[in-house]
Amino acid sequence: MSHRAYLDWNATAPLLPAAREAVLAALDLVGNPSSVHAEGRAARAKMEQARADVAALVGGEAENTVFTSGATEAANALFSAGLSGCCGKDIACSLVPMVSAIEHAAVIASAGRDARVIPVDAKGVINAAALTAILAEAGPALVAAQLANNETGVVQDIPVLADIVHAAGGALIVDAVQAPGRIAVDISALRADALILSSHKFGGPKGVGAIVFPDSRTRLARTFIAGGGQERGQRGGTENLPGIAGMGAAAQAVLSAQDVPRKMSQLRDEFESRLNRLAPEARILSEGAPRLPNTSCFAIPGLTAEKALIAFDLDGVAVSSGSACSSGKVKASHVLAAMEQPDWVRTGAIRVSIGPTTTEEELERCLSSLERQLSRRAKMDAA
Repeated sequence: MSHRAYLDWNATAPLLPAAREAVLAALDLVGNPSSVHAEGRAARAKMEQARADVAALVGGEAENTVFTSGATEAANALFSAGLSGCCGKDIACSLVPMVSAIEHAAVIASAGRDARVIPVDAKGVINAAALTAILAEAGPALVAAQLANNETGVVQDIPVLADIVHAAGGALIVDAVQAPGRIAVDISALRADALILSSHKFGGPKGVGAIVFPDSRTRLARTFIAGGGQERGQRGGTENLPGIAGMGAAAQAVLSAQDVPRKMSQLRDEFESRLNRLAPEARILSEGAPRLPNTSCFAIPGLTAEKALIAFDLDGVAVSSGSACSSGKVKASHVLAAMEQPDWVRTGAIRVSIGPTTTEEELERCLSSLERQLSRRAKMDAA
């Protein structure tokens, strides 16, 4: 097939040319960033420039940014090591773990089996009143709340949630993985105590991520990975310089592309308009709630995700049924379950997520494939 329509940007974004160039250039740097000689200093300079670029992506400072192997490690570090210097206290590392019901599976797993769960409404919006009530009963907590959901695209009112958590003496971790390049992110405005980022979600290489803290006082309460004291003593191990350089270049590229979210929103809205004409019975998840401009998650009665994904793929269209972190398996979404969606939605939800280079032709290919699938189903029902 000469061309495929890649519509699964929330799973991973294609590597940006600038990020590829930065990775290749960093591979030629022989020095270890921790070495004091000229080669080491050159590697260190490259890494610190990338650190500044990643921090700038979310309105942070380089000195408050710690590189990790990805968002999963970042979540594990925050819940395992805890935080110090936040919540108006010197130490806040022994708080009750708490997560929203629609957090990414990696965050839920990192919080542990004993974590308290905050419910959401039918659109996937975190119930602020329920959060207040749970905190009143449980006491100060280390709370995780996504900025934007990877499956539905719903965007949370993080500043409001932060005020509730802080008023109860707790700390707020914000998974901002899906946000860069789609909506503006500012750690100060969000009032988050820690922000999680993943390089490959906004055009950088896979296998690298970051934790960004709001100030120099806030940090992991203890070393997460013991080693040689890298990352200001918070995460040991020689840094992944090529990955970090690529992440920094991608961050810089995203910051310079200010008009992209508006264009994606126009494409997404047109796609959903045509979807409704094609299948008036379709349900668009989180419709009417604040959403990422690039994400459309929908279900059509009688259409199962498992069969639909195969049909889309055979027609040269890459879409998803939700999170891409289940070993390639199609299974019911905990996010849709938390939203109390009916079974036909849980088993049939399809996620279309687009990016800066997505074209009208690619979305047309997706709709044409869907039309053929619905036509085949109608013929089978009539037989």
